[in-house]
Amino acid sequence: MSTPLAIRLIAWAWFISALLLGRTQALGRLPGATTLGLTLLITIGLWIAYARVANFRHWINALDLRSLVLLHSARLVGYYFLLLHNRGELPYAFAVPSGWGEMLVAALVVPVCFLPLSVHHRHRAMTIWNVIGFTEITLAFITATRLTLENPMALRAFATLPLSLLPIFLSPLIFVTHLIIYQRLQRENPAALAK
Repeated sequence: MSTPLAIRLIAWAWFISALLLGRTQALGRLPGATTLGLTLLITIGLWIAYARVANFRHWINALDLRSLVLLHSARLVGYYFLLLHNRGELPYAFAVPSGWGEMLVAALVVPVCFLPLSVHHRHRAMTIWNVIGFTEITLAFITATRLTLENPMALRAFATLPLSLLPIFLSPLIFVTHLIIYQRLQRENPAALAK
């Protein structure tokens, strides 16, 4: 089985599992911050797979860096956070800062990937975007953890579809791709290559 096929099969199995968890509302029956713990465990597992599985790492590293950045256009989901806040289903402390932050990061994907920039300027733009994006998702995770510890029902919207896909599927991908992008930007630094 070729690595890309194996990766696709594992990714589909993971995605379908996340869908089933959301469909059955199994995440809502977990105690306290368990879902956030699962996000952390899946993120660590993905990072270990990237670091330890050479074929997987080589396949990811062969992708155009912009492909990894384009994945973050899914962060337009921030609009849904704002919508749920207006319906009274998500608290302001999470929905508004995270909603606007997610939308900003998603909106910046387009200029970072598609503006006609020199290699040096694209590298700089991706570096700035990556810092903003990683900071935003980290702050959202910290806020979600704090709110869940204060009130386990505060983020109950994340226990059902479509938001249940975030902690189990999308958020780990976002965290790990930020780390991979950072590592690749360090390695592919045009200033260092010019020396």
